[in-house]
Amino acid sequence: MADTLPKEPRTIPARELSRAFIFATDWLGVYVDEINALNVYPVPDGDTGTNMHLTMQSVRRQILAENPTTMTSLCHALAYGSLLGARGNSGVILSQVLKGFSEEARRLKELDAEGLRKALHGASRTAYSAVMKPVEGTILTVVRRAAEGSDESPATLPLDVLREAHGSAQVALERTPEMLPLLKQAGVVDAGGLGFVRLLEGLIAFFEGRDLPPPPKVEKRAQQQFEEEEFGFCTEFLLSDVKVATREIQTLVEPFGDSLLVVGAEGFVKGHIHTEEPEKLLATVSKYGTMVRSKVEDMSEQHSEILATVDMDEAEPPLSAMVAVSDGYGISKAFRGLGARVVGGGQTNNPSVEDIADAVRSVGAKQVVVLPNNKNIIMAAQRVADIVKDKEIEILPTRTMGAGLAAAVLFQENQPLSDLLPAMQEAADSALTLEVTKASRTVTVEDVEVSEGEFIGLANDRLEVSASDPVECLMQLLERHAEEYEIATLFHSAAIEPDEAEELAEKLGETYPELEVEVRAGAPDLYPYVMALE
Repeated sequence: MADTLPKEPRTIPARELSRAFIFATDWLGVYVDEINALNVYPVPDGDTGTNMHLTMQSVRRQILAENPTTMTSLCHALAYGSLLGARGNSGVILSQVLKGFSEEARRLKELDAEGLRKALHGASRTAYSAVMKPVEGTILTVVRRAAEGSDESPATLPLDVLREAHGSAQVALERTPEMLPLLKQAGVVDAGGLGFVRLLEGLIAFFEGRDLPPPPKVEKRAQQQFEEEEFGFCTEFLLSDVKVATREIQTLVEPFGDSLLVVGAEGFVKGHIHTEEPEKLLATVSKYGTMVRSKVEDMSEQHSEILATVDMDEAEPPLSAMVAVSDGYGISKAFRGLGARVVGGGQTNNPSVEDIADAVRSVGAKQVVVLPNNKNIIMAAQRVADIVKDKEIEILPTRTMGAGLAAAVLFQENQPLSDLLPAMQEAADSALTLEVTKASRTVTVEDVEVSEGEFIGLANDRLEVSASDPVECLMQLLERHAEEYEIATLFHSAAIEPDEAEELAEKLGETYPELEVEVRAGAPDLYPYVMALE
C-alpha cells in the first residue's frame, strides 16, 4: 500500500508553499475557540486565537493578491501581509515569526530540508529580538524549540523536517506551565504556543492531503479562574511613511505601559502595548507617520464578557446573528455592544470575501445578516453565500457606518431575519453619516473646490463642503442637515484630544438644542470626526 503513495518532494516550490499557508490559515481557524479558551497570559482576555487567525487572514489576502510564483514574492507576501494584519500581542509576535522565516527562505529557489531549518531558526531569532522583555513559557519558547528540534533529525525531506519541528514544538508546549507560573496556576498550556503548533499542523496536513477536522468542543475557559479587575487597554497602531528608526518609536512608547512590541518594515511601523492612556499614546505616535489603523480594546471589558458568557456553551444558539464591517475602534465597540460580530475594514481597507465568511462561520445562528457599511464592500459581502452553504445569509446593503449603526440598533438575536430586515433597512435608509477627512488632491466636485490637504466634509459619501479646520467643516455639514435629525453620535479620532471633542459637543448643544449629542472616541484614523445622525 505504501508503494502506491506519491513520493514526498525533496523541495517545495513557492506555489505549493503558498497553497500550504492558505490551508494552514483555515486549519488554524478551526482551533480559534480552543486557543482563546486557554488565553491567560499576559492578561486573561481570551483573544489569542482570534488575533493569530486575523493575522493569518491578512497573510492569506496578500498571497491571493500577489499570486506569488517565486520564493522571493511569497516571502514578501508572508512578511508584508502579516505585518499589516497583525492583531494583538500574539499576532504581532506571529508576524515576526513569519518575517524571520521569510528573510531566510527568500534566498532559495525552492524550499529544501536545510533551507527549512534555517528559516525556522530565522523565525525564532526575529521573534525574540522583537520582544523587549522575552518571557519563556510562551510562543517564543515553542518557536525556538521547533527550530532546535529540526536540527536534531537527519531528515533530508522538508516535510520530515516540518514533522520533527512540530514534534519538538508540541513537547515544548506541554512544558510551558513549568516555565510560567501563571499557566501552572490556571492549569493550561500557553495559548500562543498552541496557536503556533496548530499552524505547523496545518502546513503538514496540507502536504499529507488531509481534510479540515471538526472544531474541538471547549469544555471550560481558563479565564473563569480570574476575578474581574482592571487590565488596561490593549492598544495597537500601524503607521506608514515613517522616516525615523523603529527603535526611536519603541523608546517613545515604552513609558506608556507593558507588553510592548514595536516592529517595522518597508516604511511601516506596527505597535502593540497595554496601557492606561491609549488616546495620549496614539496622539503621540501619530506625529511620526501617517496613521493607517489603530485599535483600542478594554481588556477588563473583554474579561467581563468572557465571564458573562462562559456558562452559555450548552445553551441553544440564537435564532439570528449579525456581522458588521467596521473601521475605528470606537465604532467597532458600538457595533459589538449592539450584538454584532465585527470584521475589520472600511475605506481603503476592504476585507476579502473570506474574511467576511470567516466571521459568518464563527457565529452559532443559522440566520445571519451582514452589514457591509461601505459601498465598496457590498459586492464582497454578497459573495459570502457562495462559499458558506450551511447558513441563511442576508445582506443589508448599508453604504456607511452611520447606516449600519442605525440598522444594528434594531437587531434582536431571538427574532427571525424576515421580521427584522424591513425595519433595519428603513432605519439604515433614514440615517445620515457625516465624515470629515483631508483631501488627498486638488479637485472640484459639483461646485465644491478643494485644495490638497484641506479638510472636506461628506454626507453619505457625497462631497459637500471644504474648510481649513475640521470643526468648521463639521459645522458647515450640520448647517445643511441637523434640523432633520434628533440624535447624533460623534466619534473622534486619536488626532483630536478628548477635551476638544467635548468642547465641540457643547458648542453643538448650544447651536442645536433639539439635537441630542453623544461623544465617543475611536473614529477611523483618517477621519478627525465621524457623526451618525438618526
